[in-house]
Amino acid sequence: MKRDRLKKLAAEKRFISGIYNYCDRWCERCPLTSRCLNFSISQEDSSDPEAQDIRNKAFWNKLSETLAESLELLKEGAKEWGIDLETLDSTEDIENLKAKDKAAENHLLSRAAKRYVDIVEDWFKERETLFFETVAAAREGISLDETLEVIRWYQYFISAKIIRAVRGKVEDDEEGHDEFPRDSDGSAKIALIAIDRSIAAWAVIRHYVTDGAKGVIDAIAFLDSLRQAVEKTFPNARSFIRPGFGYMTK
Repeated sequence: MKRDRLKKLAAEKRFISGIYNYCDRWCERCPLTSRCLNFSISQEDSSDPEAQDIRNKAFWNKLSETLAESLELLKEGAKEWGIDLETLDSTEDIENLKAKDKAAENHLLSRAAKRYVDIVEDWFKERETLFFETVAAAREGISLDETLEVIRWYQYFISAKIIRAVRGKVEDDEEGHDEFPRDSDGSAKIALIAIDRSIAAWAVIRHYVTDGAKGVIDAIAFLDSLRQAVEKTFPNARSFIRPGFGYMTK
C-alpha cells in the first residue's frame, strides 16, 4: 500500500485504536472488521488470496510489508519532532533485546505452547479415518470440518501469543507501570481465548472420533494444563479489556 493512502486511512475516525493488537486474526469471523485499520489495509491489498490466510507464508510477508511501511511513517513523524530513531538503541541495548527474546522463547510456557503445535500435527498425520467420522457427524447436523478448522487456526497462534505475553511481561515488570493495562495481559488473554476455543473444538471431536480417541483426550488435558499455567503466570489476563471487544465475552 502506498504511504499516502496509509496515512489517509489511519486518519479516519471510524477505526478503534489498537483493536488488532489483541484479536485472533480471524477476520472472516470478526464482527468488527469495519472498525479495524489492519483489516481495511488488507482488503485494499487483497489481490493475493493466500495473503489472507494466517497459515500461509504470503500472509506474514504481507504483514511484514505493512509493518515496514508503518515504521517508515513512524520515522517520518519522529523526524518532524527532531527525533532520530536510528540512534536510540546502542549495541548493548540491541544485545539485551535479543537476550530477552531468546529467554522468552525458552520459557517453560513458551516451550509447552510449541509442544502443542507438534501434538496437533502428529494427531492429524495419524488420522486416516477422519473423513468417515466427519460424514457421520454431518448426519447429526454437526460440522467437524469447522471444528477441525478451529483447531488448525489456533495451532500456531497459541504459541505465538504466549511467547509475546512472556516477552511482554519482562518489559512490563521492568517498567512497573501497574496503573495501565499491560500488553502482556492482553496477549495472554487472547492466548487463553484461543485455548478455550481449541478445548471446545477437541471436545466435539472426542464425541465422534473412535480411532485416536486417546490422542484427543491427551490434547485436551495438555491444553487444560497450559491454560492453568497461563492463568497462574498472568492472573489479570482474564479481566483485561481488549479495545473494541469490551462488550463481548470472547
